Parts: sequence; structure tokens; C-alpha cells
Amino acid sequence: MGNSSSMLTQYDIEEVQQHCNHTFSQQEIVALYQRFCQLDRNGIGFISSDEFLSVPEFAVNPLSQRLLRMLEGLNFKEFVAFLSAFSSRASLQQKVEFIFKVYDTDGNGKVAFHDMLDILRDLTGQFISEQQREQVLTRVLEEAGYNKDSFLVQSDFMKILGNSGLRMEVEVPVD
Repeated sequence: MGNSSSMLTQYDIEEVQQHCNHTFSQQEIVALYQRFCQLDRNGIGFISSDEFLSVPEFAVNPLSQRLLRMLEGLNFKEFVAFLSAFSSRASLQQKVEFIFKVYDTDGNGKVAFHDMLDILRDLTGQFISEQQREQVLTRVLEEAGYNKDSFLVQSDFMKILGNSGLRMEVEVPVD
């Protein structure tokens, strides 16, 4: 599993399945391994930022730069774990943990108003003004029982997103 020229063994597949809480079938893991090997152009068993940016859907994502901070130098097992949040079999808890990591850019376990505002800025670009972004975010926080000075932790994200019908799914094509 170390470099892209090797093949996955049944043991490797089961180990990766266990690592990602069985969010992917064995067939899907094999398909993901093939995709990983395509992205790992250097054949060193890790995917760099530049290699991730070669995926058009990733490159145009407004959060791609934030996601790259989470991705740099992933081996195959970490690659599958990263993608597992997008599996239809991932729990709401797994999805919320992933979203929290995107917002918690400094990794301190807390998300401040400015962190959320930065994400909103990335998502909206020039389509709305800074004042409008602040008003929208303030209103959302107040509706959830928080204010501009609140620091949200992962359980707060679970409380806010828990009843939202959150869907973040990607289909893994299998031959």
C-alpha cells in the first residue's frame, strides 16, 4: 500500500475499511485505490496539493485552499478516511466532524465568528457585501442561540447541524 505500483491485498482492503469505519465497500476501496494511484503521479504513495488540484471538481471548489491544508501529503489510508465523510454510509457525527475541521483552521478546537465569516467569504465571493455576510451570520448564530462573541466547539456544530438533513455525498464509480 506504500507506493502506487503495489497492489492492494485483502488485508489492506480490510484494514482501510476498518480505518474509515466501513463507510466504503471493498469494491469502492479498490476503485478509490485506482483513483489514488492516478493522482499520485510521482508514485511515492502520497498525494501532494498540486496533484489534488489536478482534479477539476476540487480545483474549482471555493473551499479548495482550506481543504488543501487538511490534505497535504495524504497516504492512501488517510485519503480514504478524508473521503469517508462524503460517503452515504457516513454517520452525521462523521460529517459534522469533517465540517468542523474545515472551519477550525487553526486546529484549536474552537470556531470563532471570524472563522465562520472567512468561510462565508470564500463561499460567496463578491456576490454579497461584507456587511451582508456579517448580518447573515449574526442572524444564523442568534437563531441557534449564540452570538458574535461565541466560540463554537464540535458539539455546538452537532447541535446546529444535527437536524439540518445534512447531505454531503459523492458516488464512487465501481466497474
